[in-house]
Amino acid sequence: MYSNNNSAVELNQDQKIQKRRKKSSTISRRKYYGLFFILPFFILLGIFIVYPIAYSIFLSFHKWDGSILAPQFVGLDNYVALFRDKFFYKSIFNTWLIWGVSFIPQLLLAIGLAVILSNFDIKGKGFFRWVYFLPVLVTMSSIANLVFFIMDWKTGILNQILMSLGVIQEQIQWLEKIPIARLTISVTLCWMWFGFTMVIFMAGIKAIPLEYYEAGLVDGTNKWQEFWYITLPCLRPSITYNIVTSIIGGLTLYDVPAVISASGAPQSTTLTMVMYLYNLGFRNYNMGYAATIAMGLFVMVMFFVAIAYSMLMRNTQQD
Repeated sequence: MYSNNNSAVELNQDQKIQKRRKKSSTISRRKYYGLFFILPFFILLGIFIVYPIAYSIFLSFHKWDGSILAPQFVGLDNYVALFRDKFFYKSIFNTWLIWGVSFIPQLLLAIGLAVILSNFDIKGKGFFRWVYFLPVLVTMSSIANLVFFIMDWKTGILNQILMSLGVIQEQIQWLEKIPIARLTISVTLCWMWFGFTMVIFMAGIKAIPLEYYEAGLVDGTNKWQEFWYITLPCLRPSITYNIVTSIIGGLTLYDVPAVISASGAPQSTTLTMVMYLYNLGFRNYNMGYAATIAMGLFVMVMFFVAIAYSMLMRNTQQD
């Protein structure tokens, strides 16, 4: 009788052990299933992100014209030349200037329109939101071509209208004037992206608790004080987010200036960093030095994005 009980207990223990093994094997298989589903993402990430960055770092220490010949190792010569390159510093200045002139009005306009469309009873709000956001849906090269056909001195609409009205007597080469060329690019970028920025701010305004505004009404605040002391402080995360995304887009700017002003004309005053990189790499076939510029651009973007991100985290912790 005693031996039968022992055998029954051992059988139950064996069954429990087998169930645990089956359960653990099922869990391990599920883990492998998860790895299988995320594997395509990592493959694409490695092919299109990790490998290009690693190869760019490799090329930045070499001299190569893009031919079938093997790259020639030059050490830090490309980086030394980069720090001495006047055109590189000029492209940095042009990029920041064009970005700043476009972003500051874009930010102010987007905040103002977001407040008006969110806090005021206006007929056709949806229509205005759609119209303001519409340029975001159009490709940058298409809008740049449209602006070029307006500003072109030979066949541009601007010259034709001004001549028909008698304002000017002969065609003016607008894009050959340095201030106008830069301003044209900045205004185009501002018009393209202020609708997207406005939508972000509208979402931020909708997320502000109504209790804040009710408390302000109890304290007797007017509309301006409500905006300055309630709405604007609560929009700090949205403002920081727009600054981060705008810095990334601004420092990697290429499409609009490349179409409106060919090769950075006039006098390389609209030459951005990415345009300079493209000209050296794909026109002059100096791939090694172009990769060095790409590394400088990468470090600059990461530096300023890290600063903006730290500001965002600091504001979030304070809130």
